Amino acid sequence: MANINEKNGAQTAETTRQTGRPQNKRRSGGAAAKSANNNNNKKQAPADMADHAKNTKQKNTAPGRRRSSKAAAKKPSVRIIPLGGLGEIGKNVTVFECQGDSFLVDCGMTFPDENMPGVDLVIPDFSYVLENRDKIRGICITHGHEDHIGALPFLLKQVNLPLFGTKLTLGLVEGKLKEHGLFGKVQLNVLKPKGIVKFGCMSVEYINVNHSIPDACALAIHTPAGVIVQTGDFKVDFTPIRGDIIDLARFGELGSNGVLALLSDSTNAERPGSSMSERVVGESFDKLFAQYEKKRIIVATFASNIHRVQQIVNAAVKFKRKVAVSGRSMENVISKALETGYLDIPSGVLIEVDSVDKYPVEKMVIITTGSQGEPMSALARMATGDHRKLTVTPGDCIIISATPIPGNEKTVTRVVNDLLKLGAEVVYEKMYEIHVSGHACQDELKMMFALTKPKFFMPTHGEYKHLKKHAGLAVSMGLDPKNVIIADIGKVVETDGETMKITGAVPAGKVLVDGLGVGDVGSIVLRDRKHLAQDGLIVVVTTIDLHSGEILSGPDIVSRGFVYVRESEDMIEKARKIARESIRRCMENNTREWGVIKQRVRDDISDYLWQVTKRSPMILPVIQEI
Repeated sequence: MANINEKNGAQTAETTRQTGRPQNKRRSGGAAAKSANNNNNKKQAPADMADHAKNTKQKNTAPGRRRSSKAAAKKPSVRIIPLGGLGEIGKNVTVFECQGDSFLVDCGMTFPDENMPGVDLVIPDFSYVLENRDKIRGICITHGHEDHIGALPFLLKQVNLPLFGTKLTLGLVEGKLKEHGLFGKVQLNVLKPKGIVKFGCMSVEYINVNHSIPDACALAIHTPAGVIVQTGDFKVDFTPIRGDIIDLARFGELGSNGVLALLSDSTNAERPGSSMSERVVGESFDKLFAQYEKKRIIVATFASNIHRVQQIVNAAVKFKRKVAVSGRSMENVISKALETGYLDIPSGVLIEVDSVDKYPVEKMVIITTGSQGEPMSALARMATGDHRKLTVTPGDCIIISATPIPGNEKTVTRVVNDLLKLGAEVVYEKMYEIHVSGHACQDELKMMFALTKPKFFMPTHGEYKHLKKHAGLAVSMGLDPKNVIIADIGKVVETDGETMKITGAVPAGKVLVDGLGVGDVGSIVLRDRKHLAQDGLIVVVTTIDLHSGEILSGPDIVSRGFVYVRESEDMIEKARKIARESIRRCMENNTREWGVIKQRVRDDISDYLWQVTKRSPMILPVIQEI
């Protein structure tokens, strides 16, 4: 993999500058300085040292003196600052700080909701990161999902930081860097589970976990105040499709040695029991492939779910079918997974989507995007007949191997209905066990808590209801409610090893990405877009003689998204007369401030249209002066 430094075994990686040079010289106040101070202390005069030791021994052995000894050994505080991923699903990014050193964990994005018309992506507000760019040593990435890596290019365009992650994770990041013209400019450092990277006074240990994408890891962050475990996204799968099971032994070892705080995935905190193994889905695919042996099979799933793709391929090979892939993101992920060895497709099985029609329908499997009903996805275009290369027919069986994300239920239902109207068989949701979650349910969350035995607990990765439920699970396991912290983005959570509490706040929030514009769409623009979408637009155009105040032409009225002008000529004519009268009154009162005139026109027309239609379109007066 180009531009990636790979480290094997239980290794360490020193952080680097943008040029890749070590930071040892810059950290002159770190371990080297501490060693020098210790040497200087040892060089005290012997008599003084003897007296000092004698007095110290007497003080330490005297009753009631232990508290002052502990106070003298107070640990440096660690600051945990989530800039996303709390009270929401997506855009996960957390800052860890201690003694002037800091690093980030993940840097993700999320998709816009229905209140963000026209917006493409939502990324975290990086103001605090940019203000402290000189202290940040790098970014540790837990796994390769978009809500953990999707915002990286937008941050790396503003500040160049080395990235640390597993092989597949950085392979997916590499693809994003190429899209944004950053390939070759950012240092990528590959770590394996048990690998360690040092950031000044802190070090980060990677621990293998199971998830819906290979190479996912939790992080054990070793700090002067104690060990902080951040699970990332995880589940416990004793029969994973690829790789080892979650390293429960290491979590238990950390717990035995003492874990200061646990930051744990809360996505499925409301679900009792345990998540099913991914292998269950493979068994369901075998049954469905046998049931629909005479039909072409189209499977929609998440592009990043490589385990799921592997099982679809396995079923296709078992039933002697060819496999084609549709959807840009699916093609990119599969290509990278094949390149890095995380996907195994026998030679001759994978064909181009252009060649699908050359094979009998019962010999084809198509893997596609669109499991969430996304309007521009391959499956949605097939459902509406807009796909250029694939046409759905009654000879197709479509399997939607995913559960709708909250908020996507209507779009998924619409796609299912459209596919059914085309005569296809559609298998979706709970008709069969064709999807399992990649996130831990309650029993797995309790297991993680029991193994790590944290002193403090901070639920992460979820909406507030998930965080609250997860906090309740921790309390049910015997943790003092005072030691549970439910934070929010921008809140500073600080611990010195003895206490853990919210001590302040930093700038945080969301930045909207629309096309090539990043942050240029704000609340005012969104308000106007929603206004336009709901009520439409009225434009009033008038030309006025600047000196005499005479109306030379107009007012002319243009309507967009409000009413069809030809069917509402009487109302438009009345609005035109009201606009003319408003301008005339302003001229008679010697009002020559165009802002005042525009506001008068806007108010008068708005009052009239509300009386007639009970609607309030956006009114835009345009005055030309001669």
